[in-house]
Amino acid sequence: MSQLRLNPLTGRWVTIVAERAGRPTDFAPRAADIEADPSRPCPFCPGNEEATPPALERLDEGGQWKMRVLPNLYPAFYGDEPFSVHHLGPVHVEAEASGIHEVFVYSRDHDSGLHDLTDADAADLMRMLQRRFREHAQSPNLRFTQAIINHGREAGASLAHPHGQLLGLPFVPGEVLEEQRGFNRFEGGCIMCTTVEAELVDSKRVVFATALVLCICPFWSGSPFELMIIPRSHDLHLTDSDDATLAAVGIAIRDAISHLRAAVGDVSFNLVVRTAPHNYTGAFHWHVNIWPKLVTTAGFERGTGVLINIVPPESAAERLRSVAVSA
Repeated sequence: MSQLRLNPLTGRWVTIVAERAGRPTDFAPRAADIEADPSRPCPFCPGNEEATPPALERLDEGGQWKMRVLPNLYPAFYGDEPFSVHHLGPVHVEAEASGIHEVFVYSRDHDSGLHDLTDADAADLMRMLQRRFREHAQSPNLRFTQAIINHGREAGASLAHPHGQLLGLPFVPGEVLEEQRGFNRFEGGCIMCTTVEAELVDSKRVVFATALVLCICPFWSGSPFELMIIPRSHDLHLTDSDDATLAAVGIAIRDAISHLRAAVGDVSFNLVVRTAPHNYTGAFHWHVNIWPKLVTTAGFERGTGVLINIVPPESAAERLRSVAVSA
């Protein structure tokens, strides 16, 4: 059983999951391929469905699956126990890491990626996420769901086949709580809506804009070529957005990755969908973050939490705008 352990210095939870150390790629040398054994059949490829648990949800097209959501074989969060804190002494506090951990295989093609999605694929990806978020919100022990895509070994991917993960948590993570406080502190309305307006006027950090979505290198970028995708409609949760907005965000994700690949190559990256906690009704505006893994987080950043960015977001956006991206 996974454990949550509280860091009393920061007030943030750490997840201890010894079972995940048994994954084939864990502790492999940094230069190694993602798969520790490239000859091993990919469990996410068509024809190898028996290598994974039965799908929790799937989208079919032409008599075969197009996308599917699976239970993670090495879950960081598992079980439906209510969140219960246990004090083991004056400073040691733990809780059961109950929750949900799923794998979202969003393509049949082992060698494709987000940049290869058609408009319809991109819309379907976001609609599948919306359905999973709604399903998670029905679980009484889940307070927050995090959707992520890790691309490349440096970003934490354990398999090359295009996939993401959904993690339903029994608590609201510290990063999300900090963003909630940021929304609450801002006195000019919604901080994201105001950011959209300000960036469109300034235009220096805008990579591209559509009627429904803005893609920028944020003013406060902490790493080179950091990207943020903001729906222009004010919705707290991804589940609140209509089909048109979801499709536009999916297409923007594809196009943002295409710009990134054209500018700096097939770099590893982390993509995070940041939405309000389940049943939360306060100030928030859901968005998508993309963090390319172009630099290493070193001791100063770890010790202080202060990031050092060697590429100003204005320069990054200018380069991303200038590259040719196939339609």
